[in-house]
Amino acid sequence: MDETLFRERLRKLREERRMNRATLSELCGLERGAVRRYERGERIPSVPALVALADVFEVSLDYLTGRSKFR
Repeated sequence: MDETLFRERLRKLREERRMNRATLSELCGLERGAVRRYERGERIPSVPALVALADVFEVSLDYLTGRSKFR
């Protein structure tokens, strides 16, 4: 996983939806500060967290993790 690209894509997808970090965390079943830590690079999400994020944004895991340019 390209961690820098993941952080950038996560932030961009969240901002495109005009969603705050707390709301995204709640939708994904994550603890309140999880998305903030992911975006700052302080923590790497688990596989279930990645799947939940991809589902919310309706993108592939490959796109979210930087393995593909296509959503």
